[in-house]
Amino acid sequence: MSNKEKVTFKQIFDLWLPLAGSWFLMGIETPMLTVFVARMATPEITLASWGSIVYPLSLAIEGPIIMLLAASTALATDRLAYNKLFKYMVIMSLFLSFIHILVAFTPFYYIVALNILNVPDALVEPGRIGLQIMTPWTFMIAWRRLNQGTMIKYGNSRSVAIGTLIRLCSLVIILSIGRWYTNFSGIIIGSLSVAIAVTMEALYASKAVQKILKNTLPQISNNKPINKFSFIKFYLPLAMTPLMALLIHPAGSAGMSRMPQSLSSLAAWPVVYGLIFLTRSMGFAFNEVVVSFADKPGGFSELKRFAKVLAISTMSILGIIAFTPLGGFWFSNISGLSSNLVELSSLTIMFAILMPGYQVYQSWYGGLLVHSHETRGISEAVMIYVSLALLGLYLGTHFASGPGIYWTINVFVISGLSQTFFLRYRYKRLRI
Repeated sequence: MSNKEKVTFKQIFDLWLPLAGSWFLMGIETPMLTVFVARMATPEITLASWGSIVYPLSLAIEGPIIMLLAASTALATDRLAYNKLFKYMVIMSLFLSFIHILVAFTPFYYIVALNILNVPDALVEPGRIGLQIMTPWTFMIAWRRLNQGTMIKYGNSRSVAIGTLIRLCSLVIILSIGRWYTNFSGIIIGSLSVAIAVTMEALYASKAVQKILKNTLPQISNNKPINKFSFIKFYLPLAMTPLMALLIHPAGSAGMSRMPQSLSSLAAWPVVYGLIFLTRSMGFAFNEVVVSFADKPGGFSELKRFAKVLAISTMSILGIIAFTPLGGFWFSNISGLSSNLVELSSLTIMFAILMPGYQVYQSWYGGLLVHSHETRGISEAVMIYVSLALLGLYLGTHFASGPGIYWTINVFVISGLSQTFFLRYRYKRLRI
């Protein structure tokens, strides 16, 4: 598309669709994991240890490198810039992997699990084993997101979706082998399948990006070269954004561990959040689309229209699941939860109807700020989200009288709405 051609709704949809497919396939990972481990021995222990220790801690540690995709989309203007981004990626991911090892393989783990997260004793050892198996996670996520950003920037979002499909197929294969041909515990099979699957995706992304590096990416460009200091100035606010947001996952686990019906809430949480993530994933995919089209003729108005359609659609999908028998079918027949967890999960999902809608607008305003290289407002918005969430979780440990998962999901919804409105405020200030 030339710079003079106006952006159309279809062009936005065509770029968004494979990215949304990639996010959706990524989001189906946790429900797929649940389908298998819920039908293995001690499913409640496995799901609770995965949802309260392994997954949230792995996410929190990798948090600073998640925005490498957005950074690569914005900054990979030539081969020199890509090489520098690759160097920075290696340094960051090795440092974060060291932190992962420190938590998973030293006595510090017990401080985190018992004193900070306060999980039930039955979850401590399964959680430790799962976290150790997940050691490659951070580096592989960083590697693939750097390459995916470059592919998106140069119009190869289809390969991003293919990579995620490879990840999902790898996950199902490992889960199937573990479920029917081994006697390993659910936490071992689940963690191993996720670690291998993300490694396969990273290897594919590395291979797929080579064609762009050789044939499309210019050796040099007219853009100002990035250096260590300019990268830090641009990336640090972006890195703080997911880091602070993802720290809320273990904080949520710590809060629910101190609220009524802690084990049931922790067991239901990864299943409920997995379903919410599926609908929110449609909005996650919108961020890079905004960055790509915001400065094109007609791009702003079409992106705004697309955001409205996407927000209404995703909230409607979650609403239909929540308020019809589809919810019970999902949690019982597909996820394989016990009857008490089905009831707990079905009610929890009703509180989350707004989450996919406000996620679209977080991507809309956040993408516009990234495009303008004004990333400070994004980190400020997340600080508001984290502060409100931590306050709400703290209050829940003192005042929650029902299952902790009910209190927790409402805290996250209120905090997320506040974050969205602050992003809107920061963008409006930018336009003045």
